[in-house]
Amino acid sequence: MTRTIPYGRQSIDEDDIRAVAETLRSDYLTTGPRVAEFEAAVAGRCGVAQGVAVSSGTAALHAAMHALGIGPGDEVIVPPMTFAATANCVLYQGGTPVFADVDPDTLLLSPAEVERRITPRTRAVIAVDYAGLPCDWDALRAVAGRHGLALVADGCHALGAEHHGRPVGSLADMTVFSFHPVKHIATGEGGMIVTADAALADRLRIFRNHGITTDHRSREASGSWRYEMVELGYNYRLTDIQCALGLSQLAKLPAFLERRRAIARTYDAAFAGTAVRPLARPGGRLHAYHLYVVRVPRRGEVFASLRAAGIGVNVHYIPVHLHPYYRERLGTGPGLCPVAEAAYEEILSLPLFPGMTDAECATVIAAVLGAAQGEPT
Repeated sequence: MTRTIPYGRQSIDEDDIRAVAETLRSDYLTTGPRVAEFEAAVAGRCGVAQGVAVSSGTAALHAAMHALGIGPGDEVIVPPMTFAATANCVLYQGGTPVFADVDPDTLLLSPAEVERRITPRTRAVIAVDYAGLPCDWDALRAVAGRHGLALVADGCHALGAEHHGRPVGSLADMTVFSFHPVKHIATGEGGMIVTADAALADRLRIFRNHGITTDHRSREASGSWRYEMVELGYNYRLTDIQCALGLSQLAKLPAFLERRRAIARTYDAAFAGTAVRPLARPGGRLHAYHLYVVRVPRRGEVFASLRAAGIGVNVHYIPVHLHPYYRERLGTGPGLCPVAEAAYEEILSLPLFPGMTDAECATVIAAVLGAAQGEPT
């Protein structure tokens, strides 16, 4: 049986296992010191003061919408080329996601399309650093500033990316990250919101803990049993076990990023001048390469051929507004975001992860070029 080369996977070593084991032997498995350490480490990596760890990237998005006070009657502009959670988080709060189309070369949210979708009900914009390439944050900030909108970065693909020398995490009012195993660092499941705004961070921390103002550890430290629920929150906490793994993984992030970028350079050279077309990468932006996305002819046939050959390609994403739930709930459908819809018919995500070997890269390249040219794999 042919071994499948996945499109992404975690890289775990003995240091990671040792960090988790040490925490398992400690006094705290959750709401303990590793959480604050991990929050400070990620926030510091992003150049901001506040980090709030939560149970997933989706929880991070939901918490961000709550912290902004999004509710019924409010609109939030989102891109269609993303995972559904980017738009779902607006619905969780009773708001309405409004889809704005993407740039045809990068598939990043178009600032001009954002401006075209703004109405008196618009409260915020969520922009996605798709595949790991930062959006045009200067242009998005200008649009948000003109209209008094909050700006949220869905940076789940982009930990370690930079925009004109500034790290993702410092470019929006809040930035959310995911620590799912296929992302840059893994905590199993997990996420975080980073921000420079202490008031927003306070709201996020209360929301992740049932809307309660204190947690077990802080009450124990103060010698008090008293707590108060001040709003309706959720249990979105991340455990010390996961944060210990996250801290160990974060130390390896520079090496992980360099390997991802090296694989991308190998792909770039191999596909230059062929029918396999990588997405554009504008100058001044340092790519984090969560995904390596290409456009190929006859995408459906190429996908099937590569999967049959053990190449774990994937498609990111079905445009959110085309999902049945959105069609039925919001009345969206084909024609709303034509650029994203056209791109969806061509795009393919190729295997890319730090543990990928040079031999596996060569296997992927040969198979992709062969399939794109219609050769049997």
